[in-house]
Amino acid sequence: MVLESFISPAKAENKPWTMLFLGFMYAVVGVFLSLWIFKQYSSLVMVFLTVVATIPLVYNTLKLEEEKDTKIKSEMSLLKEHSKALKFFIYMFIGFVFAFVVLYIILPVDLVQILFSSQVETIESINSRVSGNAINTSNIFAQIFLNNIKVLMFCIFFAFFYGAGAIFILAWNASVISAAVGTFIRDKIAEYAAQIGSLNLFNYFFIFNLGLLRYFIHGIPEILAYFIGALAGGIISVAMINHDIESEKFNNIMLDALDLTMLAVFVLFMAALVEVFVTPLFF
Repeated sequence: MVLESFISPAKAENKPWTMLFLGFMYAVVGVFLSLWIFKQYSSLVMVFLTVVATIPLVYNTLKLEEEKDTKIKSEMSLLKEHSKALKFFIYMFIGFVFAFVVLYIILPVDLVQILFSSQVETIESINSRVSGNAINTSNIFAQIFLNNIKVLMFCIFFAFFYGAGAIFILAWNASVISAAVGTFIRDKIAEYAAQIGSLNLFNYFFIFNLGLLRYFIHGIPEILAYFIGALAGGIISVAMINHDIESEKFNNIMLDALDLTMLAVFVLFMAALVEVFVTPLFF
């Protein structure tokens, strides 16, 4: 395929910022193809097509990271090597979000309603559960943290059973976050317009970055944790495919996957703290 030939895992690790542009392109192509061919179901199809474009790169990256596990014995050195892959995964995710947010803002309202219908329903469902069940800050924190742990488990299982399958959950999260950011930006634009009249380029730039900051403060650590979990599950999956389970190296692979999972849980814990206690201070 054309899209999968743009970059290799080694190049992506050496130049992670390039994945920002490729992630943006993958998402834009996915959106327009879904609107063109499957308009009625585009809110899900755009995520699927975005994922299809990334699967070769993600799977080859998992193979590369599993190979590192068989060669590098020091856990600290392994984590340092894994951080290269995690870095370009995050850039790719941000590229997804940028693309979805820009399209959410510039496309006509009726088209946006079709394109992000499932994402908006998900946001409304999450908000209703939190507002309906959470009585105090502790309850809110517990609910957010446990929900994030559930998503982490899905990422690990999807990566284990489907190899690069966890990228679907992460691309879906990118579309949901983008719908939330896009809604925030559109509401703020309407609010500012009502207060000061016409907006200039600086106002739009400020509101756009404000919307991203609103959700990236805690969103990026959450997504990082999900990528860490996906890497752990994917490494074990590749090891089993390569029959490394029959070798002595499998103990190192399992130890590395366990360390990655524990790290992901810790990062999610910190992200939940930020979401509950830090983000509300600014928004």
